[in-house]
Amino acid sequence: MDNAHVEARRGAVSKAGDRDLGMHRAISRRDVLHGIGAIAASSLTPGKVFADKMLAAEKAGAFNYPPALTGMRGSHPGSFEIAHALAREGKRDWGPVEDTDEQQYDLVVVGAGISGLAAAYFYRQSNPGARILILDNHDDFGGHAKRNEFTINGKTLIGYGGSQTMEAPSGYSGLVKSLLKDIGVRIDRFDSAYDDTFFREHGLAGSVFFNKTDWGVDRLVRYDLSNIGSYLPLASSNLSDAAAVAQMPMSEPARQQLLHLLTTEKDVLPNLSFAEKEEYLSSISYREFLQRHLGITEDEVFKTLQALTTDMSVGIETASAAGALFYLYLPAVKAIGVDFEDIEEPYIHHFPDGNASVARLLVRELIPGVAPGSTMEDIVTARFDYGKLDTADTKVRLRLNSTVTHVENDSGSKSASRVNVSYVRDGRAYRVHARHTVLACYNAIIPSLCPELPESQRAALANQVKAPILYTTVALNNWRAWKKLGIGAVASSGSYHTLAMLDFPVNLGDYRFSQSPDEPIAVHMERFPHAPNSGFSKREQRRVGRHELFATPFETIERNVRQQLATTLADGGFDPASDIEAITVNRWAHGYSWMYDWDEQPYYEDWNDERYPHVQARKPFGRIAIANCDAGARAMMEVAIEQAWRAVGELTA
Repeated sequence: MDNAHVEARRGAVSKAGDRDLGMHRAISRRDVLHGIGAIAASSLTPGKVFADKMLAAEKAGAFNYPPALTGMRGSHPGSFEIAHALAREGKRDWGPVEDTDEQQYDLVVVGAGISGLAAAYFYRQSNPGARILILDNHDDFGGHAKRNEFTINGKTLIGYGGSQTMEAPSGYSGLVKSLLKDIGVRIDRFDSAYDDTFFREHGLAGSVFFNKTDWGVDRLVRYDLSNIGSYLPLASSNLSDAAAVAQMPMSEPARQQLLHLLTTEKDVLPNLSFAEKEEYLSSISYREFLQRHLGITEDEVFKTLQALTTDMSVGIETASAAGALFYLYLPAVKAIGVDFEDIEEPYIHHFPDGNASVARLLVRELIPGVAPGSTMEDIVTARFDYGKLDTADTKVRLRLNSTVTHVENDSGSKSASRVNVSYVRDGRAYRVHARHTVLACYNAIIPSLCPELPESQRAALANQVKAPILYTTVALNNWRAWKKLGIGAVASSGSYHTLAMLDFPVNLGDYRFSQSPDEPIAVHMERFPHAPNSGFSKREQRRVGRHELFATPFETIERNVRQQLATTLADGGFDPASDIEAITVNRWAHGYSWMYDWDEQPYYEDWNDERYPHVQARKPFGRIAIANCDAGARAMMEVAIEQAWRAVGELTA
């Protein structure tokens, strides 16, 4: 395609209306769920009204398999309104309370994420005949371990909408390794399941995209500026550092400074040991590091890097230099005298639906009748019968669409004989009773659930502010444009989503990843909303991002997805109106757990030191214990499991 045709196509894309983008297509977002959801998100429809509409749709058979639902997922409409009314407005009256479950449970778990499911698993290990009820406010289990599923031309596509990968499992504790083994996970199976040759065989490299709104021109540069190749086995770019920077739409002084960041290998901290470098770089921002040690002054360089801090969920002026360099490997990583190649474990331990398969394995172990099979291979395509999650004839029951509103010991915490747990489902209030309760929900909601907690513990629970996350899965009927452009992933400076990539290439059990550009494929896109260059603290930036997520309707996100892919892939002939089959937006307003900033929080060698707020926050209260990633101050699957084990141990000791 000659330059005239390229520019003409780009111009057409930039002027594209909704019809050109495919907004008129009758895909799933127009169904009743998302029609209701758009209203709820924009106008905060009262919880009971929304619940009544959801119940009517559910009875009509519309939502019997949640993984296949598209549109707004994650913190979907109907999952958060009750909790918001409780925490934000202090609402306590949910109408007459019904005691529907005649028997007292041995354990009630609040939250069906991996920590909650693991808590049920560990409790049953100690008490094989225990009666357990798991309550969750979402319409699916797994928490952030979310499964996205599509059917295109008879082919099933599976993607992930949250918890992505078992990272560095060789370093997991014996406890975590034992649980994974017991439920059927064989870590070595990923050595063959993960196709680490896919991107190279198809010549798919990393790239960076500059949009016209922010840079005056739409330009795709086939160069891995954000170092996506550190975890995705991409093909190498055919551009040198200098040639790539020369294509970037910025001034010559900015190009020279950026090229210096990319090429310098001089250790700018030569007098510090590895540990001292970690400590020092944790105390300053990435921007400060670039200014102080690399002499960066050009605004265009900072602007280019601003979008690359991704899941740190703050701008470069707030993100720690240690996080940007040791975790994300951003430009200037070669200037700190550390060789990362010898300390990295391959990032390949990924089910097609991410860690949702771990959640599914746990649920099948707890409630065997819910799905067939017995291995990690067959769990990938196993069809779960959601109607069997909550039946009276099973020892373990999992009750969805149930938002807990109050948890209390029946008398003083020291003399309590049981716990009363109240929840709202389908607009009606219920109460169940249990010998023990594990709160496997977000720390932030616990003070509202348990107002009797000591004030010091309530303050510690409120200390953490989780990072908001938007994971969008786009189902395409082909990936010819990606193949033609020779890209497998693209970081976007200034676009709505900061990353778009072809999904991880995994073949497991009966599931086969796309092999030909003419076959359907899932594209993973990420946005971590925050308020860069605002002067706000990390907590404040995260709160701004959370508000943005709840205030943005699905239609706005869909339009941004279509526009971004259309402009990014324009030179490859991508047509958003015909190539996009479905879009699932996984909104996590309360996403990653808080990780400490060491310039504000003293560091103690023992991670369980009681001076840490996360340790203060998780103290048991009577017959109530707390298990979640927040309790371990790290957003990792293994932490969720370890905290579940600790919480159950506190109750059963």
